[in-house]
Amino acid sequence: MMSIRVLFASVCVALAGSVFAGSVLAGLRALPEPADDTLPSVFLIGDSTVRNGDASGGNGQWGWGEPFRDFFDLSKLNVVNRAVGGLSSRTYLTFGYWEVTKKHLKPGDFLIIQFGHNDASPINDDQRARGTIRGNGDEVEEILNQITGKGEVVHSYGWYLRNYIREAREKGVHPIVCSPVPRKSWDGGKVNRATSSYASWAREAAAAEDVPFVDLNDIVAERYEAIGQPGVEELFADKHTHTSLAGARLNAECVVAGLRALALKDLTQFLSVDGERVSRARASQVAIVDQRPVLEESSEADGAILRDAIPTLYIIGDSTVRNGHMDGVGWGEVVGQHFDHAKINVVNRAIGGRSTRSFWREGRWDDVYQKLKPGDFVIMQFGHNDGGRVGDIRYKRRPALPGIGDETQDVSLDDGRVESVRTYGWYLKRFCTETTSKGATPIVCSPVPHKDNWRDGKFVPDFADHRKWCGQVAEEMGAKFVDLTALIGRRYQDLGEAEVETLFADARTHTNKKGAEVNAECVVAGLRSIAALPLNLVMTEREQGERVGDVSAPLVSSRAE
Repeated sequence: MMSIRVLFASVCVALAGSVFAGSVLAGLRALPEPADDTLPSVFLIGDSTVRNGDASGGNGQWGWGEPFRDFFDLSKLNVVNRAVGGLSSRTYLTFGYWEVTKKHLKPGDFLIIQFGHNDASPINDDQRARGTIRGNGDEVEEILNQITGKGEVVHSYGWYLRNYIREAREKGVHPIVCSPVPRKSWDGGKVNRATSSYASWAREAAAAEDVPFVDLNDIVAERYEAIGQPGVEELFADKHTHTSLAGARLNAECVVAGLRALALKDLTQFLSVDGERVSRARASQVAIVDQRPVLEESSEADGAILRDAIPTLYIIGDSTVRNGHMDGVGWGEVVGQHFDHAKINVVNRAIGGRSTRSFWREGRWDDVYQKLKPGDFVIMQFGHNDGGRVGDIRYKRRPALPGIGDETQDVSLDDGRVESVRTYGWYLKRFCTETTSKGATPIVCSPVPHKDNWRDGKFVPDFADHRKWCGQVAEEMGAKFVDLTALIGRRYQDLGEAEVETLFADARTHTNKKGAEVNAECVVAGLRSIAALPLNLVMTEREQGERVGDVSAPLVSSRAE
């Protein structure tokens, strides 16, 4: 473990790499500027838990933004800590610090936002008047500020976070929201978290603006609990809020753990050796946006024009089917190599971040439906984005109701419209019914499993409910069914945990090209095991001449078992 003396020296060296403004607005503290404007920068804004005082540690207190530099290669990236102690999400804006920070932002930079510790203060008093309205809503409170003597419209905590996000995006910057680090507060051996307050509201603000989120509150709390209460005492320089240098480094490491779990390659490519050694946070402790482009309607992935004289295989689903982001590759992007393109068009209409519900609501299914003709095929695979609580903003208007029934739940959309949300199975049944009405063949696939489902050396696939519902829908609709969850699960078991790790581009969900090819082989194996499926007649000669994988009867059928 790095000693305090070495930590202090490394921070001092890092500070030398930042240039301080020669002149600032009246009354504002001088803050670091990018050391090299030709390099990309990651800017930090927040309170004293990010940057304490003048960041020299003179009072023994340090924010995590200083040792955060140690985890990056500063010859390739500027780390610019412009947090200010004592401020809230509101006063960082109203005091003018944000306006100055914005002037340094340029396209391609990153902005990490972490507020919350001071937002619970009074909204209006003669001491600091820095509080914000609790929550993530758009309500306001008009006050005559007792300090400035001027009128002010105060917004919610989430509103201020969303304002930073939007204005950063206007500059071409990539915002990342962190929930606030926890205080040194224990209850029954557990650290008290802000799960029902600022951590939740920070997550909601990030979800509302579709930006990555790191639940720093939970990641740090988990680390504290592993260390134990006596050991955590040494990480703090005061009663419960401000960390020592060692504590700041631990918190910085937790931020990096979250960034690595997000798999933000544009940022993590600049990690130092120390940064690369940090273990990723759990997938549930981060949330990343998944907005990926849909394939052009007029062509296949290789640019070939679709021919009406031959059947078309349409593939619909989420990012496990078509990724198109960084190093991620979905199985639908490589499955075309198993088909004879002189006999069939293969069109991948899947799009990342979608559920059965949002694929339907956004009109993406209707685009496919309008093009269907007799003899075509539709493979559908959803589930990764269908879970979650309907109406919860954190899930980005994606969750479907559980089951396959006809129940509904009305929810209001951002544009004021009311959406009647249906069950996961209802949407699949509509896809099947409308496919059949065009004389085409529907094929239902259960979801691709996550990779982190190993139990004592055995791979136990998740998505048990969605897998069951897919089979039930296929049975009811007379559709073809491929239990892809089980097929891939068996393949992963055969490969082993270490080899499966090499198939993924992120912490648990998205495959790289190698992993996509493995999953595509499982899809093809499932299709080939369906008796008398015409689709098998248009596979390549290799596929018709030999089996790809081994599939037992219960995993595939023309009607689900």
